[in-house]
Amino acid sequence: MNKNSTTGCKQPAGVIVPVVNLKRCEGKGDCLDVCPENVFTIRRIDDADYAPLGLLNKLKLRVHGMQVAYTPNAEACRACGLCVTACPEKAITLARAVA
Repeated sequence: MNKNSTTGCKQPAGVIVPVVNLKRCEGKGDCLDVCPENVFTIRRIDDADYAPLGLLNKLKLRVHGMQVAYTPNAEACRACGLCVTACPEKAITLARAVA
């Protein structure tokens, strides 16, 4: 566990999860840098996520190296909100986890 994991946390882990809007995300990694719980990773967008996007979103992704944020450790989120604030594209929201 990160020694800063309780700083600014509003919920126990797993109650709230970050949701990344892949139409807005440019994979800059600000979320990765500020998250005390290591929730995020920046990687190439999955084909299944890329296929349904519109032409303009696909072009934008190509310009940004096909990189987006994913949340493989979403269950570790403690709702501090640092990622939401740090994202320059406003691509991250916090939502109640699905049970």
